[in-house]
Amino acid sequence: MFSIYKKEVQSYFYTPFAYIVTALFMFLFTMMFNNKIASMDSSSIHFLFPEVFYNVTFYFIFIVPIMTMRSYADERKFGTEILLMTSPVNVWKIVIGKFLAALTVLVFMLLCSTAFPIFTAVHGKVVIGQLICAYIGFFLWGAMFIALGMLISSFTENSIIAAIIGEIVMFIFLFIDTFASTPFVSQFPLLQKVLYAFAAKPKFAYFSEGFIRLSDVVFFITATIIFLAWNYIVIEKRRWNRG
Repeated sequence: MFSIYKKEVQSYFYTPFAYIVTALFMFLFTMMFNNKIASMDSSSIHFLFPEVFYNVTFYFIFIVPIMTMRSYADERKFGTEILLMTSPVNVWKIVIGKFLAALTVLVFMLLCSTAFPIFTAVHGKVVIGQLICAYIGFFLWGAMFIALGMLISSFTENSIIAAIIGEIVMFIFLFIDTFASTPFVSQFPLLQKVLYAFAAKPKFAYFSEGFIRLSDVVFFITATIIFLAWNYIVIEKRRWNRG
C-alpha cells in the first residue's frame, strides 16, 4: 500500500497539481475571510469562523472533482491501469493508497489555511474550541467527498467527464436538504425523513458552530467507508473481468 501511496503523493507534489489546487482553495478561503471582515462593524478582528468554513464548503465541491478526476480515469486512459490490475497488490491497498494520497493533499490545504486563524489571533481573538471543531468537520467532509470523487473516477477513462459528473453528484449531495424542505417533498414525510438522513450540509453545520455530535462523525465516516467499499468492488470486478 505504501508504494501506491508514495506514487500518488509524488504525482500530486512533484508536479504543480497539488500547489494549483491548494492555491484555488486558499483563494476561496481568502475571499470568504475578506467578506467576513468587510461585514464587521468593529475595527478589531474579533469574529468566529463558522460562516467562513460553512461558505467554503460550497465552493470546495468545485475543487474536489479536480483532485480526484485523475485517480482512475487517467490510469485507464494511458493504459497504466493494466499494471495495477496485474500487480500482486491487493485491491484494497490500491484504493486506500490512492485515498490516503488525496487525503494528504487535503491536509496540506488545511494546514495552509491555518494562516488565517493565526492572523486573527494576533490581531483579535479566536475561539480555539470552535476552530478545532470546524477543522475536524471540514476534514471529515472533505474525506467523504474525496472518496465519492474517486468512486466516480473509477467508472470512466475520461478525467473531464469524471470531473463533470463529480460536480453534479456533489451538488445533489450538497443541496439534498434544500430539496427535502420543498413543499412537494413535504407531502411525503417518510421520503423527507430519508432525504434529511442523507443530508451532509446540516451535519457539517454543527461542526462549524463548535459542536461535535457522535451521530455526525459516524455519518461522515460511514459514508466514506461505503464509497471506498464501492470503489473496491468496481476495481475488483474490473480485475476479474481482465482475467
